[in-house]
Amino acid sequence: MIRPALTEIGIFLVPFAVYALFLVATRSGLFVQSSWPVYTIARLGLVALVLVIASLVGLAHFTGASPNSTYVPAHVENGRLVPGVEK
Repeated sequence: MIRPALTEIGIFLVPFAVYALFLVATRSGLFVQSSWPVYTIARLGLVALVLVIASLVGLAHFTGASPNSTYVPAHVENGRLVPGVEK
């Protein structure tokens, strides 16, 4: 459960990292407050939220079993645990 959460946090931070790299490349002063105006941070936050929402929609759409599948839960056969499967 921690891996998907960290993935989404990483996706959220991508626009901020790209802007920081842009500031470093243009030598604008990465830690100068004037390089991070509120309007720019708001735009970066909006882009980050759009990326996270798109990744969550993609995850829901392209992962998992098909809609017509039947789940067979894990069970024990002949003393061995058989994992759950989608049929």
